[in-house]
Amino acid sequence: MTTVREEKKRQTRKAILEAAVHLFGSKGYDKTSIDQLARKAGVGKGTIYSYFRSKSEILLAFCDEELEYLHKEMGRRIDDNTPFLDALVEIFMIEFRYVTRNREFGRVFLREVIFPSDLVVERSREIDDRFIAIFIPLFEKAQQRGELRLDVELLFATGHFYALYIIAVSSWYSGRLLENDDVEMSLTMLFKQALTGLSPVGAPSVKSR
Repeated sequence: MTTVREEKKRQTRKAILEAAVHLFGSKGYDKTSIDQLARKAGVGKGTIYSYFRSKSEILLAFCDEELEYLHKEMGRRIDDNTPFLDALVEIFMIEFRYVTRNREFGRVFLREVIFPSDLVVERSREIDDRFIAIFIPLFEKAQQRGELRLDVELLFATGHFYALYIIAVSSWYSGRLLENDDVEMSLTMLFKQALTGLSPVGAPSVKSR
C-alpha cells in the first residue's frame, strides 16, 4: 500500500517531468533553466536537485515513463499469435506516438537518448539494457517459430531495427513523412526489407573479408 509520503513524492516527480516536457518543448532544452523548471512544477529549486542531478537526468527519467507505457501497450496490443513483423512495427509505433506527443520535446529527448552527455552515460546504458530486454524474448520466439534465423545475433538485431526506427523518425521530423500512417508504412517496409534481405533470390551470399 502506497503511503502518503510516497504518493507525494510520486506527484512531485510527475510535476517536474510534466514541466520539463512543456518547457523543453516550448523554450528549448538549452534555454530552459532549473529555476524555470522549478517554477513551472510549483516546487523549489532544491527540490528539483533532490530528484535529479541535471536536466539530462530529467530527460532520461522520461524513459522510465516511456518503458512503463510501452509494456502496458504491448500487453494490450500484442499476443503470442502476433506475427513477428507486425509486433516489431507495433512496438516502435507505440514508442513513436508516445515520444512525439510534444513534437519539440520529442526532438530533444531523442537527441539526448542517442547522444547522452557524460553525466548520464551510465544511466543511459541502464535504460538501453531495459529496452533491449523487451526485444530479446520477442526475437527468441520468432526464432522458435521460424520467422528469424537461428544464427542471428539478437543484440545486434535489436540495434539494427532501432537504427531503422531512427531513420523513420528523422524522416518525420524533416517532413519527408507527414503523418503517423506514413511512419508506420515506412517502418513496415524497412523492417520487411531487413528481414527479407537485399540480395536477389538465389544469389551467392556476401562474404566478409
